[in-house]
Amino acid sequence: MLNLGISSEQPSSLTAFSSPQTQPRTIRPIAVYALNGLAAWQGQLLALDSLRGYLVRLDPASDNTIVLNAHSTEPFVDATGLAIWGETIWFTQGNNVYFCGLDDLTPQLFTTLPYTADAVGVWESTIYVTCQKAGYIFIYERSTQRRITQFPLPGVGIANLTVRDEELWVCDRTEQTVYCLDRATGTLQFSILTPFECPTGLAFLPEATGEQALYVSYASEEAYIRDNPNADPSHELTFRDRTFVHPLYFHNDPKERYALSNGYLIEMSYVEELLPLDEVHLENLEWRIALPTETDRQKVRQVEAIGMPFTEEIQEGQKVAVFKFDSLKPHERHIFGWKALLEVRAIKYQLTPDDFNHIPELSPEFKARYLIDDDELAMDTPTIQAAAREAIGTETNILRKILKIRNFVYDRLSYGIKPHIDSPDVVLERGIGSCGEYVGLLLALARLNGIACRTVGRYKCPPYPERQRIPLEPDYNHVWIEFYVPSFGWLPMESNPDDVVERGPYPTRFFMGLPWFHAEIGKGVTFESLRSGGVPVGDLFDLSIGDLAINHIRFTILEELPPI
Repeated sequence: MLNLGISSEQPSSLTAFSSPQTQPRTIRPIAVYALNGLAAWQGQLLALDSLRGYLVRLDPASDNTIVLNAHSTEPFVDATGLAIWGETIWFTQGNNVYFCGLDDLTPQLFTTLPYTADAVGVWESTIYVTCQKAGYIFIYERSTQRRITQFPLPGVGIANLTVRDEELWVCDRTEQTVYCLDRATGTLQFSILTPFECPTGLAFLPEATGEQALYVSYASEEAYIRDNPNADPSHELTFRDRTFVHPLYFHNDPKERYALSNGYLIEMSYVEELLPLDEVHLENLEWRIALPTETDRQKVRQVEAIGMPFTEEIQEGQKVAVFKFDSLKPHERHIFGWKALLEVRAIKYQLTPDDFNHIPELSPEFKARYLIDDDELAMDTPTIQAAAREAIGTETNILRKILKIRNFVYDRLSYGIKPHIDSPDVVLERGIGSCGEYVGLLLALARLNGIACRTVGRYKCPPYPERQRIPLEPDYNHVWIEFYVPSFGWLPMESNPDDVVERGPYPTRFFMGLPWFHAEIGKGVTFESLRSGGVPVGDLFDLSIGDLAINHIRFTILEELPPI
């Protein structure tokens, strides 16, 4: 769901570390399987391994792992959420909230919920308990065990939380998001995307610099190739537990209305290998390939040519590399493209429908450019026109309209890869679409409802930030959209990755937000095109780029960027 209560009083920034030497590091505990709760204690971190029932102390500097409940692990099996106040530990298990002393780890029941209690946070005499099934954070008074009030949870998944001064910090596993809430009212201050999936706990730990580092725990499974000597062939696909703790850096910019989180320096190359399927002879060939774009979350440090030089042109405000061939003859072979050094971060825009109750109309230029059927969107068919009306109903607010359109598309499509892209009317009838077909349907429905939007892409870096300085190759290209809000500007919205639950509720992590691993290239322009003698090659021959060349895409994650 879309949170409607963002406060205008927002912290401007968090956790600026003085130098790389003082920055927190990834903590990889030894012999733990699924961390589901995190808390700071005496300069170190305590965590719960819900699979083994371990209450462990973690040394952030060395990964040293000590089991604190060596003689009483059974009561902590399947425990989630962890909080410490004074000498008392709090945790949740099933529908129950428990507490116990650090000197006597015998759990005592605090309260029981009608549904599963997912996590607990404590501040002085106030106890905060999250419950996904109910959709609330319940607040209790410690001495009387009386429920005082409740706040709606900001996301749709299982949530953990911690308390810092006047703030409630909540992490949502499905949303891959950390939310900062006002502790007194539950109002959302801002939200940030985490660099990894499945965040399961969070805690602030004081640093030597006097700042506080925000650590987030993660727990999931990963696929790997196992060498099984008893099988033939010996290599087999299997899964293993993956859990660790990583610092979450972020910078909230209230003026620009967005928050950035963990960034990475990556090297991306896009190269074409000229390898025609048939003999072809082209004169005065210009081969255009879009270049990475400067955005709020992506900075281009440098771009250089691969294989052969190019000239740079500006096309509709976007940079494009132009490779020129006087004559392209049969059996001629080339390798050419570009390599870019990019700073990429996750971004989440902090806007609500109330910010856009009264907005100006689109300019005639934008209407002529972004409300038209310029890519076989079937906007004139009865099927798509009826879908456009049904998608928004009577809604008039632009943010609610585009979110309702997204949810309408998610309700009716499931993700699937196809060798070619069909028009939105065919896709809607079939009920299965690729990312490009999701985009086509989103564009058609949004434009028919007066929302200017454009296609954005083109590739995602494989999301493995721990695999640094190793060449990584994406399996597919990827596209998403940006929609335009008059008086503000362009906002991103993913095509299909948030379509993860049958019939919803759907996450909004990538609604007005993008993770760090998206490479933004050529917004609103054709990614790659050919012209011979100034005429599009497709007008001269029955020929596509895929008939002429094989593309090679490579990412290398060089390092994690320091905090802003």
